[in-house]
Amino acid sequence: MSRNRATTEMAMDRFDLVSTLGFVVLIASSVVLEGVVVAAALGGFALSLSSWRLYAGHPWEALAWLVWVGAAVVLVIAPGGAVFLIAFFGCLLTGLGLLFGSRLGLLPAIWDGDRGGRDRAE
Repeated sequence: MSRNRATTEMAMDRFDLVSTLGFVVLIASSVVLEGVVVAAALGGFALSLSSWRLYAGHPWEALAWLVWVGAAVVLVIAPGGAVFLIAFFGCLLTGLGLLFGSRLGLLPAIWDGDRGGRDRAE
């Protein structure tokens, strides 16, 4: 993969802008609302983003967002101690790995065989 192609892959699209704006709104709402309510809203928002990515044909990114729903669930149930740290940061790191792996073309195409081994559509 050429350096130019990787730069194009990592460019922000409309979906990224919507998700960034949504997270800014959720962070701003945390000033007014309880933390559990914001965490539940975060989980619902991430679940809708996951559905959107799956519908767009990006299954690895959809899985990344679904893993981040797990991180939001951990925030809501707040198990405490080492379990919280492992579950929360494990979900965050797994989601980041899936997202960047998909964007950089490191993960195999599982949606269809037309893309030449890459998850992102040209």
